[in-house]
Amino acid sequence: MSNDRTESPVVLITGGTKGIGAGIAKTYLMQGYHVVICARNAPSEPIRCDTAEAVFIACNLKQYESIQSLFEQVKTRYGRLDVVINNAGGSPSVDAGTVSPRFNESILHLNLIAPLHVAQLAFQYMQDLRQDDESSCIIFIGSISALRASPGTAAYGAAKAGILSLVQSLAVEWAPHVRVVAISPGLIRTELSHLHYGDEAGIEAVEKTIPLQRLGNPEDVAQACLYASSKHASYLSGSNILLHGGGESPAFLHSDS
Repeated sequence: MSNDRTESPVVLITGGTKGIGAGIAKTYLMQGYHVVICARNAPSEPIRCDTAEAVFIACNLKQYESIQSLFEQVKTRYGRLDVVINNAGGSPSVDAGTVSPRFNESILHLNLIAPLHVAQLAFQYMQDLRQDDESSCIIFIGSISALRASPGTAAYGAAKAGILSLVQSLAVEWAPHVRVVAISPGLIRTELSHLHYGDEAGIEAVEKTIPLQRLGNPEDVAQACLYASSKHASYLSGSNILLHGGGESPAFLHSDS
């Protein structure tokens, strides 16, 4: 791996090869960041913006040693680390009453334990590589599922609720030099939206239940991350930013009575 030690800020995005993660990566590239993305498999095509391109590092987030190797490679290549975005996660829809214990453990590991491991190592490296008096930032991508019922993804919703508690605790422990923030999207349109909402008619029906009358998109989440990690948010820590277009309309608003 080449050595690109730099004065420009460096951001690491887990799960940055597609969906929300790829959108975040492109936005930070536009702002002149060095962007590192990780996932188990490389993206089908490079994540780039104009001539800038994200650096991909393979990482299995369920293996602590793989996460350690990821951070060592970032340290060797850049000699600094300013922002970490814990984005990787997710869950297929399953029946909570019949799903296997192994499945539940896997979902909890991916969505809660792995982000904790990433954050712990990020904190250590940010302390070692700190460039100036400005605080570094660790962002957890949460979910509205942490704050309401999550039928079909009960373990996922529970894990994301755990993330919100984690953010508050880490923000206290790691202040003042590392800020910790959660960003909780609502319904976001990605290349996998059809798996949850069906065809375009299904997506349009879902959009009608959102006050802003549309699903969010990866760029919406990316802009929230960019703000949270910027000097404009220097007093933002231990907070959860809701990004849900006004939430979901109460059922009584759709009643015929």
